[in-house]
Amino acid sequence: MVTQPAPNRSAEARPLQVMTFEQLLEKVRYEGAYPTRERAETAVRAVLAALGRQLTGDERVELAARLPVEAALVLTAQIPVVEPVTGWSFVKDLASRTDGTLATTRWDVGAVLAPVGELAGPDLLARVLAQLPQGYALLFGRAELARAA
Repeated sequence: MVTQPAPNRSAEARPLQVMTFEQLLEKVRYEGAYPTRERAETAVRAVLAALGRQLTGDERVELAARLPVEAALVLTAQIPVVEPVTGWSFVKDLASRTDGTLATTRWDVGAVLAPVGELAGPDLLARVLAQLPQGYALLFGRAELARAA
């Protein structure tokens, strides 16, 4: 894994991780305890396509820029929905699209979004989570904080 400086011009900005698609698949394979690389790739493609339907604007563009090219293409090939769904509805929708169980789909989502969150970095991830309805922080492996009314 290679590191590069964050686009933020701040002198205190931490370098971001850069992964190849193969490294991302291996990370997801490890996180999800998948038996094969192919199973990990299926999860990566399904989850990133679903996330691509939820994100818009600068956050979508910046996240795509921090992903390996193959992963970014999956994310950005999706047309965003008009109204994003909650985290739980995201899992349910993905389960219905992939013919998976809710438990397996939730597992897949966590196994994929944890490394995606690492690649995004804390600042971009915070902006992504602020854009999405409640329930996504847990999917990225973060604590869900109550939002101000």
